[in-house]
Amino acid sequence: MEAERHHALGRWLGEQTGHRHASRPAGEVHGGSVHRCLRWPAAGGDAFVKVAAASQLAAFEVEAAGLESLREAQALRVPCVHAVGLVAGTAVLALEWLALSPPDAASPEVQARLGERLASQHRVQAARFGWSRDNTLGATPQPNAEDDDWVRFYRQRRLGHMLTLAQAAGLDPRIVDRGERLLDRCGQFFEDHCPVPSLLHGDLWGGNWSALARSREPVIYDPAVYFGDRETDIAFTRLFGGFGRAFYAAYEAAWPPDPGAGTRTTLYNLYHVLNHHVLFGGGYARQAQHMIDGLLAEVR
Repeated sequence: MEAERHHALGRWLGEQTGHRHASRPAGEVHGGSVHRCLRWPAAGGDAFVKVAAASQLAAFEVEAAGLESLREAQALRVPCVHAVGLVAGTAVLALEWLALSPPDAASPEVQARLGERLASQHRVQAARFGWSRDNTLGATPQPNAEDDDWVRFYRQRRLGHMLTLAQAAGLDPRIVDRGERLLDRCGQFFEDHCPVPSLLHGDLWGGNWSALARSREPVIYDPAVYFGDRETDIAFTRLFGGFGRAFYAAYEAAWPPDPGAGTRTTLYNLYHVLNHHVLFGGGYARQAQHMIDGLLAEVR
């Protein structure tokens, strides 16, 4: 049965790209936590192929749209989308295969290039916050209905949304209660800050960027694209590491941060920590509680 699916998938890839593809993948690509990933040999260049249950087709379609939005920004390298569709009852997203080096091997020059080009990407702006489509943050639904008020957007479609999901995932009601108190007060973090709707990667942690092995050009992938405060991308780079001093220096030289950016880092990263509680449980509830308590201590 698997051989038949592989044959159908190889034929479909050939039809979509105009290049002959092998009848089976060369092997699995490890590192992702959401979908099965394969390297698929082809005459016109190998493909990076994500496969999942048919129900994941919509998620693949919005990922492809997000990659296209980032590509159109002409700031950072992203994998080209070859095809997205349903094949033999399986959702498929086929991307350009890129030979990458691990981010921890990146030189300060590569890190600086990443920071400078991310600032260029953030200068691509929209009239409103949000995006034309909802997407996902990892496997978690991320609503993007547009709004011209950033505080309202972040309160409702980011922090409030994730707090609701975390509660459904078993977050202690006492933490939820304090989180709701924070929602009522989070506007105080923006009294002197009026962000513009910048094009964001949306899930920019150390595992979602690398560099081309030969040219050392930085590459980003696995986005959760929307237009929002650029500080959210920068804040998330600080949560799990993977970004060096050269990255921050280059970004800040290209577009200096607003005063008070550091005070909002925890507020923005709370969204991601709550998401990790939703996805993985474990100690993320305690981390979220510590962050909420610290944020409440800063507001009246």
